[in-house]
Amino acid sequence: MSGEKQQLKKKYYPINANLKSYLEKYKRLTKTKVFYDDLLRFQGSITVFDKEDKDTLWVKVYYNEYEKEELDRSLKKIYTLLHSDGDEGSIEFLNVDYIDFCTFGNSKPFRVKIRNILNDNYTHFYIKKADASRIFGLEIEHIISPNSINFLVYEDTLIEEHIVGIPGDVFLEENLKNCNENEKTQIAKEFVKFNERCMIGLLGDMRSYNFVVIPIYDFDQRIFRIRAIDFDQQSYEGSFKLYKPHLFKENFKFSELVQNKLNPKSITQYQIEERSIIVKRLIDTKARLRRLVEAMKSTKLAPIEHIQQLQEEIYEVTLDMDFKKANSMGEIVQAALNFMIRNYKVEDNY
Repeated sequence: MSGEKQQLKKKYYPINANLKSYLEKYKRLTKTKVFYDDLLRFQGSITVFDKEDKDTLWVKVYYNEYEKEELDRSLKKIYTLLHSDGDEGSIEFLNVDYIDFCTFGNSKPFRVKIRNILNDNYTHFYIKKADASRIFGLEIEHIISPNSINFLVYEDTLIEEHIVGIPGDVFLEENLKNCNENEKTQIAKEFVKFNERCMIGLLGDMRSYNFVVIPIYDFDQRIFRIRAIDFDQQSYEGSFKLYKPHLFKENFKFSELVQNKLNPKSITQYQIEERSIIVKRLIDTKARLRRLVEAMKSTKLAPIEHIQQLQEEIYEVTLDMDFKKANSMGEIVQAALNFMIRNYKVEDNY
């Protein structure tokens, strides 16, 4: 297990002109006025408890009547932008059921529940302070993973679609015991692949409560996917170990599954498979990836001592001089992705 210490309070890194230009090109910007700071002006709150009466560290917040009316209009519009490309035909059938505020963690998000009053179907989205680290994490996940990421930015406010799934820590405590042996083997395989994506994309702090396990019912079996839900520590940590989920003590049971269910040859096979798939995605999104990396290189994402430590540690593993030459987290990410393309590109001989 990793004994490395993580900095508890990460500095906020603002969006610069290059990142804003990137977001505009790929339609991540919105003109609908929703400010994170406006949501902070709530008049009161009550604690939200789970089904076992435990404090969830979320509070339900309330606003005065005038502010709530204005907020509701903007939040319904944001919902349509996330889910129907801005079509306002359904707005009259939408209701903002509640707004929750999280008192734990760096981003301190608001969680908004939107319900369709015609059928009672509902969904959530999150509003946070727009930190450049998190935005780069969302974009890298969108490019290198099998998951599509849906988010919008308005000035210094970030709006994220809810990612459905069972939090990893909850899954370990409540759901793993109900899985059969074949399902446990499948989860072990997925954790190996998830570990590779985090390490290659330099997404840190993937403890069990920062990712979800998603059960999917096929016609003759139940399969599982694992995906990140917290991107605050994208390309920030100095220790390479903090980008490897299998080293966190919170993930021990997942790592134990890998050791018990997969032999070393299978682990290597799944690692190579995931690296090859990532390289294919990198090649397929070459133009977008180049613009993203250029924006990263122009943005400060970590203290200089973190950059120096990480480049040295990755160099010791890869012996690739591009890491030695890197002067920013963006250049380290660029070196990592180029290393993958050089070493794991599968040639099509047909």
